[in-house]
Amino acid sequence: MKILVTGGCGFIGSNFIRHILAEHEDISVLNLDKLTYCGNPENLKDVADGPGYSFVKGDICDRKLVEDLMGGVDTVVNFAAESHVDRSIKYPEDFLMTNVHGVKVLMEAAKGAGVSKVIQIGTDEVYGSVPEGVSAEDDVLRPNSPYSATKAAGDLLALSYYSTYKLPVIVTRSSNNFGPYQYPEKMMPLFITNLLRGEKVPLYGDGGNVRDWLSVLDNCNALSLILREGKPGEIYNIGGDNCLSNLELTHRILSIMGKDTDRIQPVNDRPGHDRRYALDSSKIKELGWAPEADFSAALRRTVDWYETHKPWWAPLKDRAEIIKW
Repeated sequence: MKILVTGGCGFIGSNFIRHILAEHEDISVLNLDKLTYCGNPENLKDVADGPGYSFVKGDICDRKLVEDLMGGVDTVVNFAAESHVDRSIKYPEDFLMTNVHGVKVLMEAAKGAGVSKVIQIGTDEVYGSVPEGVSAEDDVLRPNSPYSATKAAGDLLALSYYSTYKLPVIVTRSSNNFGPYQYPEKMMPLFITNLLRGEKVPLYGDGGNVRDWLSVLDNCNALSLILREGKPGEIYNIGGDNCLSNLELTHRILSIMGKDTDRIQPVNDRPGHDRRYALDSSKIKELGWAPEADFSAALRRTVDWYETHKPWWAPLKDRAEIIKW
């Protein structure tokens, strides 16, 4: 099987490629990535010379390139996205291009090539803030940021290609992933690397915003299952069942790293900051998946990874843009 992975040099994409190559000897991966600020070839250095992996630098908005690469591809997995909420507030045009127009280009090329499956990688943020309970796949979408609005649009556009053209599209929506190779602008690696440098951690507002944390390896297991057994036209939520407030998560990181609460620096909340996300993952659990990682142990392993991989994250952190409100 030949898989076209888009955005495979990013956080989740690179973990997925490494996972799928280790799990299946009969799978080859073609990775298309634009290598924007968070696309890092170093994420896949350990598999770059392997027989089942190839890489092309390019943009999913490039119709001719995407059409050329689609030849002989069995399955497409689209991780390519602008993904940081803060950046979407400041640069919404970039998110519109990649997260919507890029999906359209990809779906058209996949339709023309007659691929057997397309997996559109989404996010729980499309459901909007959920004061209580959990979001199911058929809930109304209420995105509240340019990021989540463009991801919702991309999901709906992809699914329309199933309804209209019978392109075998599947959409996944996962909760907050964490683990190795996550760009250090996101909360968990930002806080860990700040503390490693002796800096404070910038906590938005009162820290009461709740997120469900999912090990990226558990997400990769879910995506591998969907690759094999997912039903076209369906949406699958993938949650970690680890709902914590940002303040609770901060305290856990501080405790693991032996730091006091005086390291917390409250900062102005970002505009439109959703208060709470939580997912109903019963549909994918019916396929036989469940999150395996113990959250406390996985969090400690994540801290350990950043402690031992400073040459990976330090250059990224040095050039990262700090967005303040």
